[in-house]
Amino acid sequence: MTQGREVKPHIGVFGRCNVGKSSLINALSGQNVAIVSEVAGTTTDSVKKTMEIKGIGAVVLIDTAGIDDVSILGDKRVKKALEVLAQIDLAVLVISEDKFAQPEEDIIKQCAHFSIPYIVVANKSDICPLSPLVKANIEQKYPANVLSISANNKADIASLTDKIRNTIPPTAYQKKGMLDDIIKPQSVVLLVTPIDSSAPEGRMILPQVQMIRDVLDNDSINIVVKETELEYVLNNVYSKPDLVITDSQAFDYVAKIVTEDIPLTSFSIVLAKLKGSFEAYIEGTPFIDRLQDGDRVLMLESCSHQPTCEDIGRVKLPAWIRKYTNKRLDFDAVAGLGDIGTITDYAMVIQCGGCMVTNKQLASRLLSAVEAGIPVSNYGFAIAYINGIFNRATAIFRTNK
Repeated sequence: MTQGREVKPHIGVFGRCNVGKSSLINALSGQNVAIVSEVAGTTTDSVKKTMEIKGIGAVVLIDTAGIDDVSILGDKRVKKALEVLAQIDLAVLVISEDKFAQPEEDIIKQCAHFSIPYIVVANKSDICPLSPLVKANIEQKYPANVLSISANNKADIASLTDKIRNTIPPTAYQKKGMLDDIIKPQSVVLLVTPIDSSAPEGRMILPQVQMIRDVLDNDSINIVVKETELEYVLNNVYSKPDLVITDSQAFDYVAKIVTEDIPLTSFSIVLAKLKGSFEAYIEGTPFIDRLQDGDRVLMLESCSHQPTCEDIGRVKLPAWIRKYTNKRLDFDAVAGLGDIGTITDYAMVIQCGGCMVTNKQLASRLLSAVEAGIPVSNYGFAIAYINGIFNRATAIFRTNK
């Protein structure tokens, strides 16, 4: 995979207070990025550190609060630690002093729920070696080989690094490009990128930048225009590109200009195919036609930004859906990866493209809705659907499965 195409794999480190999680993070990264103290509960909020692991590339290590924190803020700290589980590609569960009971079992159950592989590490083996009986009981009950190490031993840290490299799913770091199998070398890809008040000052948004790089990585040719110059380009510069990718909010305008014989899709739909949510969106998007007066729709944004009057997820798309359905609908928006509340309060969930999060983070974000049988869509799918070009906008991916 070309460096920079995708956000980094996340590895979460969990365990009770004072089992040596922070020491382990520091040893793995080779830097003192996490506070080490004999005082229980020193780590209050999750601490992130980016490092390189040979064979994987850049990863994000996350140090979490103790899962047995009984301080005044303990419950909140433990909750924050558990929220990290929905954001990671691999969990490292650290134990010490033969302590393995409900807190550790809860972590493993959550790993199973989110389909997250995990490693059990018995730290401080130089001070208090893990009992063979405890080790045998863990390995008998769970599909995990317990690795006994000391954070102070470089050879042990090397063994843990090897274990991480062998356990983290290759799909977390070996990703196909966004347009692999869709375009060929020397293909001409026309990117339509509107610039309005919601666009960042002086730069392009991440999906646009990622797409430009992906086209280049596929030895193909970019033509980048605003929607207002699209017709001029097609008439005077290049009349028949191999693919047109537009910002979803310009779908209606672009679809009328780009002839049916030219494949057309959006940045958001391409991201959905890359991140593995494509089929769920294909199935869930048509539920827009079944929305009723009083239904609540949850808009999920993976990044946090200052909303504007032209905000796509909070202003434009809700207005377009209300107009299309002619229903009195309520829309709630939740940004980032925080708590989304009671998912069953909603008739439908519509996710942004997810350019700022990993595949695992996006899948975990939608998991509660999928498990509850609530239809899910994303911005690009929903906009294509209400503009009557749903099949056209997804056709190129349906024929390239």
